[in-house]
Amino acid sequence: MSRDVPIHSWPGSYYINSEKRWENGTLSLTRTMVRFVSNQSKESLASFRLTRIVEIKMESSSFIFSTLTVLEEGNVKHWFGSLKPNRVVVYNVLEHFWRERLLSPSSEAARGAESQHSKGRELINLVAGAQRRLEDTGRVLSHQGEQFDDMMQGLEKIDSDLGVADKLLSELESPSWWPFGKLPWKIQQEAKAEDAARAAIAAAAAAGRGSSRNKVISSIPAVVTKGGDSDLKPGCLLVMVSSLEVRDTNCQLLHHFERNEIDEIRVHSPYEITVRQRFIGKPDICYRLLSAKMPEALSVLEMQYKKKVEFTSEYTAFRATPVSSPCDTEGANWNEGLQQRCQDTELPLEVPAGDLSQLQVHVLQPSVSQAEAQELKQMLMQLKNLALEAETELERQDEVLDVLTSSTDRATMHIDKHTCRMKRLL
Repeated sequence: MSRDVPIHSWPGSYYINSEKRWENGTLSLTRTMVRFVSNQSKESLASFRLTRIVEIKMESSSFIFSTLTVLEEGNVKHWFGSLKPNRVVVYNVLEHFWRERLLSPSSEAARGAESQHSKGRELINLVAGAQRRLEDTGRVLSHQGEQFDDMMQGLEKIDSDLGVADKLLSELESPSWWPFGKLPWKIQQEAKAEDAARAAIAAAAAAGRGSSRNKVISSIPAVVTKGGDSDLKPGCLLVMVSSLEVRDTNCQLLHHFERNEIDEIRVHSPYEITVRQRFIGKPDICYRLLSAKMPEALSVLEMQYKKKVEFTSEYTAFRATPVSSPCDTEGANWNEGLQQRCQDTELPLEVPAGDLSQLQVHVLQPSVSQAEAQELKQMLMQLKNLALEAETELERQDEVLDVLTSSTDRATMHIDKHTCRMKRLL
């Protein structure tokens, strides 16, 4: 059912070659088809699969009107004109999904070949168990990090109290009426030196955290626009440990979203999302991304931004069929290679089960189906995300431990010094 739901639609006109006239209607792109429906008759004037497309070009009709042409197998040419918002946007979207071979027939056919007790299901169960253990480890690391943060706050309070004690001891040692006390500018120089040392430690910790947060989890090609749908251009989306980056086709940075800056990720379909950062007193920053490989990134985004991901009513139309990336044909190619190996072994088509060796039975039955391979890929992406986040947290805690050690040593030294000063006063 949901295969007929359009991923994107554009109003425009279609040239009917038999009648030599243009007909107004709507051009729509679905998971597998490109279709044009007339506004008057509500009939489909053109309908063809993405896999049958040979060429997509931007041309001119009668040297005046800008059109978009799609060449289908069999030398059938379709002319589309008056496309809104413009033909460049339609070309970029169609060309992207055609290039990525959205839901190729081989992947659709392989999706139904799933066995209940297969090697793929065993692998999925193993990966699911590893994911649960890693999630438990992440929660323990997070709790440990909170304890370290509390210890840092306690040490900062101790350091602040020691500073107050130092000032009080200095006043007791050198009262205001005593003419042989410390010079005031020397006291200021010592305070500035301590502040500079603290700032250097904080800068080093921030630099270490930045290097670990810039690791890329997933990078997918996409069609990108800022704001509306009038300027869709080729680009890519980079999902990092603690941020998102939107880049153009030349890998030039368009915008960098930190995790705490993202206010909403709206999922319109398995292939289209909107990332928004809200502001008070100025316009929001909003990027709309359309990609045939978006399901790969969605599995990671749902884990990183659980409370910020919002599924629209449009998304429910796609839930009837599994959400899988159309361009993942590795499983299909593997099945084709398996069939070729079966042909090379020249096994008979009908052989009694008792006459087949264990190795031959293993060759005849595929171990992992396409659907299982896709599910495994998404789970491994989530495992990668969890592992990178755990690594980042461990590096942060190592830095915190270093700071705690130095702060504790400094506090101990100051306490010993203040104790000696107090004994001298007594």
